[in-house]
Amino acid sequence: MLNLSFTIGSFLLSASTLPLGFLMDKYGPRPLRLLGSILFAASCAMMALAGYNPPVLAPLIFPVLSMNGFGGICLTFTSLTLTNMFGNLRSTFLALMIGSYASSAVTFPAIKVIYDAGVSFVTIMLSWSSLACLIFLNCLINWPKEFFSAPEETNHMCKKIKPSGPALDQNVTGDLQQKAPPAQTIPFCHSFCSPIFLWSLVTMGMSQLRIIFYMAAMNKMLEFQVTGKEHASKELKEKTDSIVSFYSSIFGVLQLLCVFSCPFIGYAMDWRMKECVDGPIDRNTDGPSGEKSRQKPKKLRNRKIQKLTNAMRAFVYINLLLVGFGITCMIHSLHLQFLTFILHTLVRGFMHSACGGLYAAVYPSNHFGTLTGLQSLISAVFALLQQPLFKAVVVPLHGDPFWVNLGLLLFSLVGFFLPIYLFYFRRQVFQKMKDRKTELAFGAHIKLHEDNATTNGALSKDTMA
Repeated sequence: MLNLSFTIGSFLLSASTLPLGFLMDKYGPRPLRLLGSILFAASCAMMALAGYNPPVLAPLIFPVLSMNGFGGICLTFTSLTLTNMFGNLRSTFLALMIGSYASSAVTFPAIKVIYDAGVSFVTIMLSWSSLACLIFLNCLINWPKEFFSAPEETNHMCKKIKPSGPALDQNVTGDLQQKAPPAQTIPFCHSFCSPIFLWSLVTMGMSQLRIIFYMAAMNKMLEFQVTGKEHASKELKEKTDSIVSFYSSIFGVLQLLCVFSCPFIGYAMDWRMKECVDGPIDRNTDGPSGEKSRQKPKKLRNRKIQKLTNAMRAFVYINLLLVGFGITCMIHSLHLQFLTFILHTLVRGFMHSACGGLYAAVYPSNHFGTLTGLQSLISAVFALLQQPLFKAVVVPLHGDPFWVNLGLLLFSLVGFFLPIYLFYFRRQVFQKMKDRKTELAFGAHIKLHEDNATTNGALSKDTMA
């Protein structure tokens, strides 16, 4: 029953991000954040009210928890749009926010310590409600009504406003992205049906199933490692419960590792982005084509190519960690489970951070919410499979999770198809840019030849005259 409740709760939490993403892309993050802070503050205040007379006000707990969960996910989801303010460090800050969300469970022991110290439940809830009111005021005063546009979209708008240079320079060094449509005009179906998004759905669904199944079946796995059988004596059962409780506590504390480790995968997604330019690269310049270098020329990179390269490397690292996690959880060694806990925490934080960074890097900012919500919903559907897998471990396999873990380990190899496709797509983009640059150079050569011919003809006429 507890496993089923965990499965349903996880599904509803993830599935709620789809309507949130659609609303955020349509109306912007500000209204949703205001609504979320109001609901969260009201839910905490109602919990404090129920604490005055629990027997009478106990029925409030169900609507209050619904308000609390929906308000919390609104605050979390809208916070992800803030990362567009940080330019080349966007993925790093996105990973930091996702890591803080993933490690938020460690606040429960802290609240428990405060409660055990003598602070009443009502005081704790009212304090939390006050903090939510501060979030409301901050959003009302500081958050703009418009979207937080990505740096690339801001650069595109600046190029449209900025006066153009000489005609010859424009013909010779025209920006490859000038013919690309603005981000706001790209249809959503184009983003949704792209192979990168579809492969990310498969990868994230597989990873979510792997992570959720381990969290749901961890106690059973630890029990089997201690006893080696399904049924144990009373004395061994008490010893097993003590060991499992200790390891579960360690697993809970290690969730704090997310907030410290996630920025590393974000940094990998932002690797060398400061050295990138949007347009074609001239070896004799240290900026986009046409900007002469005043210092020693340095190697520049195309922004789109570098984004794909960073995402490809990040997902390779994550899938290697996921395979390592699948191997360690199959080995019957209690001490090795500490490494399993660490790998689980890293994969849990890294996967969502890398996926969010990939969407932010590849797709328009006004598609980010809906795409992230769709990905979260599909991952939640995949995660529902953990309930029959858990039943298979308990009944037919008599508590031995080896075959289920082996199947999930083989399934996790599917995650490598996403970086493989990113490698293939990067080669396509590079080849198109190379062909485009060749066309521009050839067009410039023809243009100069025609200008020289016209000039020579004019000089000949003047001489004859």
